[in-house]
Amino acid sequence: MKRFVYINDDESSPTHGLYCDNRISNRKYTLFNFLPKNLMEQFSRFMNQYFLLIACLQLWSLITPVNPASTWGPLIFIFAVSATKEAWDDYNRYLSDKTANEKQVWIVRKGIKQHIQAQDICVGNLVWLRENDEVPCDLVLIGTSDPQGLCYVETAALDGEIDLKTRVIPSACTGIDFELLHKIKGVIECPNPDKDIRRLDANLRLFPPFIDNDVCPLTIKNTILQSCYLRNTEWACGVAVYTGNETKLGMSRGIPEPKLTAMDAMIDKLTGAIFVFQIVVVIVLGIAGNVWKDTEARKQWYVLYPDNDPWYELLVIPLRFELLCSIMIPISIKVSLDLVKSLYAKFIDWDREMIDLETDTPSHATNTAISEDLGQVEYILTDKTGTLTENKMVFKICCISGNFYGNEAGDASKDKRLLNAISSGSPDVVRFLTVMAICNTVIPVRSKTGDIVYKAQSQDEDALVHAAAKLNMVLTNKNGNILELRFNTLAIQYEVLETLEFTSDRKRMSVVVRDCQNGNILLLSKGADEAILPCASAGQQTRIFNEAVEQYSQLGLRTLCLAWRELKEDEYEEWSFMFREANSTLVDREWRIAEVCQRLEKDLEVLGVTAIEDRLQDGVPETIYTLRKAGINFWMLTGDKQNTAIQIALSCNFISPEPKGQLLLIDGKTEEEVGRSLERVLLTMRTTASEPKDVAFVIDGWALEIALKHYWKAFTELAILSRTAICCRVTPSQKAQLVQILKSCDYRTLAIGDGGNDVRMIQQADIGVGISGREGLQAARAADYSIGRFRFLRRLILVHGRYSYNRTAFLSQYSFYKSLLICFIQIFFSFISGVSGTSLFNSVSLMAYNVFYTSIPVLVSVLDKDLSEETVMQHPQILFYCQAGRLLNPSTFAGWFGRSLFHAVVVFVISIHAYAFEKSEMEEVGMVALSGCIWLQAFVVTLETNSFTILQHLAIWGNLIAFYVINWIVCAIPSSGMYTIMFRLCRQPSYWLTILLMVAAGMGPILAIKYFRYTYRPSKINTLQQAERLGGRFLSLGNIEPQQRLIEKEVAPLSITQPKNRNPVYEPLLSDSPSTRRSFGQGTPFDFFQSQSRLSSSYSRNCKDN
Repeated sequence: MKRFVYINDDESSPTHGLYCDNRISNRKYTLFNFLPKNLMEQFSRFMNQYFLLIACLQLWSLITPVNPASTWGPLIFIFAVSATKEAWDDYNRYLSDKTANEKQVWIVRKGIKQHIQAQDICVGNLVWLRENDEVPCDLVLIGTSDPQGLCYVETAALDGEIDLKTRVIPSACTGIDFELLHKIKGVIECPNPDKDIRRLDANLRLFPPFIDNDVCPLTIKNTILQSCYLRNTEWACGVAVYTGNETKLGMSRGIPEPKLTAMDAMIDKLTGAIFVFQIVVVIVLGIAGNVWKDTEARKQWYVLYPDNDPWYELLVIPLRFELLCSIMIPISIKVSLDLVKSLYAKFIDWDREMIDLETDTPSHATNTAISEDLGQVEYILTDKTGTLTENKMVFKICCISGNFYGNEAGDASKDKRLLNAISSGSPDVVRFLTVMAICNTVIPVRSKTGDIVYKAQSQDEDALVHAAAKLNMVLTNKNGNILELRFNTLAIQYEVLETLEFTSDRKRMSVVVRDCQNGNILLLSKGADEAILPCASAGQQTRIFNEAVEQYSQLGLRTLCLAWRELKEDEYEEWSFMFREANSTLVDREWRIAEVCQRLEKDLEVLGVTAIEDRLQDGVPETIYTLRKAGINFWMLTGDKQNTAIQIALSCNFISPEPKGQLLLIDGKTEEEVGRSLERVLLTMRTTASEPKDVAFVIDGWALEIALKHYWKAFTELAILSRTAICCRVTPSQKAQLVQILKSCDYRTLAIGDGGNDVRMIQQADIGVGISGREGLQAARAADYSIGRFRFLRRLILVHGRYSYNRTAFLSQYSFYKSLLICFIQIFFSFISGVSGTSLFNSVSLMAYNVFYTSIPVLVSVLDKDLSEETVMQHPQILFYCQAGRLLNPSTFAGWFGRSLFHAVVVFVISIHAYAFEKSEMEEVGMVALSGCIWLQAFVVTLETNSFTILQHLAIWGNLIAFYVINWIVCAIPSSGMYTIMFRLCRQPSYWLTILLMVAAGMGPILAIKYFRYTYRPSKINTLQQAERLGGRFLSLGNIEPQQRLIEKEVAPLSITQPKNRNPVYEPLLSDSPSTRRSFGQGTPFDFFQSQSRLSSSYSRNCKDN
């Protein structure tokens, strides 16, 4: 599909009014649809539908055991909180849209220049921009203040890149006078709106008298997109082709699909289990209630059951119990979790230790819903350039025509032999430097001091141009298509005829230039060795260049091959016609251009090889070492050369050198070769799976493409067996495929990168982390979290991820505990109330119980820390508890379930024996039981809190005081149904003795069990906690060695249930040595601590069946 845009459109044009105006709207709601749309979204969740059904059933007075307000109140409160948050976010979006829409811009309509609001721009309008103006919509340039038709734009709002980009008017518009621009007429044929900001395949046809209907191809180079800024250009004029939400930036906007964390999935499963349990309880009690009614209740004169029951009578008691037991599923858990997760995200934003001081870039959490997943990461897939390295390219050494200049320790620009060759004007060296200087998209700009500043889109190009300038080949000016260079004292000019742009498929870039001195046409190329060397002329020996590439990559340097050839005039003219034809097609333009480029880029004379150094970021080796000790596996996915990637991997602790490590190579150019190589590596992996050796595999993009297409199952098995992998020369789509393979094996994956080529990988992973680097902010904007440096990943996972997991595990299980506690008491009460579904508690008390009494203390658990940050960073192995789901799983939930049942028995039995029968009113018994629940939960929260702050004390004990204050106020109201109850109870010593007995009976066994486990069977975390409380320095393995046998005794009999598709798994030791073994399966024990001889050389390995 395509659209036709008529330039200088008026009301008589065939497309007038066909396309949207330029009004930007990022709002989710309007004033009229907010309420129905928001309610529809909230009721799309099962839990909300469930509670709405319960609330509606409570309106049936015959069956409701409590006042409907006990459910309607919390439900409306929760909906109101969610709706208010949505409304506030949408209002802020509205204000942002309003500012953009009402901005004043200049346009031309009917030949007259007008000042209008940006939202009134229509497709086809001529829009005039002045220097530093923001572009209001997507424009095709037709004129600029530059005589050559150039302008410069800043695209930071699109891709985060602060370097200026060059944009040029189409060739058809060259030479049109400024006075005639507002009269220009024509049509632009372009595709329907899309979100690809790097591509536009369109054609321009101007109407006479400007040009006689010739078709002129348009590319992204001829467009300036919405939200860019015009820089270093007095004015520019363009035609609006995409407006409003149909601009490329507008199409890129949108709400990403929510990610489901492992903990959310577990909570959903536990909720489902509780729901099934609730249905069983309701059915059993409903049957028992109907049986008791028919056998016993009718004998009691005061019950007054009618002789002829209505048809629905059998449903009354089961429905009563359904309403009574509905609080088993906590109504407030969703809002509570959303609230604390938002706070976790703010903790990341506020962390001053994760600010990159060099660029003053703070860390930022874009996704507020997945912080706990950071603590369960098992695989990290990382880019190399700009992620592990600085992306500060420095030209180091080179090989020119078989001569090597510079060495591992020295800089080629200081090599006397090279400087002498430059002074003598060696033809090979001059050509080599010429390619370095002009085969690029660099823009030279004069600063106010007169110095030349280079604006480059690539750090490699920037390094090469600076190196050429340092070696006396200086790119001084770029005036339209004319490039001006200064070599020694000689001025040189070249005319750029065509630019064959770099793509990830071609892996090379070329320019066709004409030497202005002699008129010769030259093709200058640079690119990866596998893209340049096969294109060498048949007579040239490339062995020396292959050796240079191999040698430089062994040093961890980035290599590029440079080549050239002279073109004949007729050869260029014939090829140029085909190139223009390919450029003008709207279908498969990129593929057609690549095919035409291939026809020209052949029979090249290879000039030499450049080697560029990209230094590691500070703290990368330490970060990888620490996270590997935490049991996290690493894969490097890079577009760089294999040997370069291997050397970087060795230098940053990614893999271990021989003999401790072993690197297995998967290569081949055909399906059979790759299959044999893959099978050989798989066999080695299987046989070494139980050996304490660091085994990794390396594969290039070509072999990976074949493996993913023909050997998916075998490669998946290899991914399961391997802890470390290096994938070289991979494309963005292959990076995303590798993430998907690991996710399909039920691993929690984290992808980290810094460039636009990492976006697909980042979005595919369970957690995406972007580095705000020199390649722009595309990765950071697409990610769930953005950080300034790779080293901050250690703190993000070990501190923020682990704390978030621990806190969420406690909060979610406590929410079920408090709801089950009150529900079990109601169930027990039914056995002494004729199984009738009568509620022991007052409706107001039930409502306040869920919303106020039990929610506030636990919300401050977001401040709790079981260990200090220093201890967590020193002992990364304890992350295993989070990775294995040790704090939230069916067994831990069963413990909380049992605790709620035990506390319910304690509260009910003591309350009934102390206050029931003829001693008190039922309301008094209910208030005593409720008081016991509140006191017990205060002590439960206190017991489970590891670090106390003033806020936590205020929340726990202040909430307890507030409970009495609120009830005193309510009991003073005669119509409350609780009139004077709390006053009477508080005056009775027996009430306080009853509360004391409940707390002692309920917390005594819990304290005894906790003391026993802490003293005689401590976990590694308990041991570290004890060390912190005793004071002194943080422990190493030597300090806690005496505790090791006790830990072995504790852990040996434990087992954990995991999905059946997992075989034995090796996980890290909970010690400073790198490994522990964890086996999954019924009855299979954990063996955390092996013999010391094994510990010294072993590491953890994950092996899972797909």
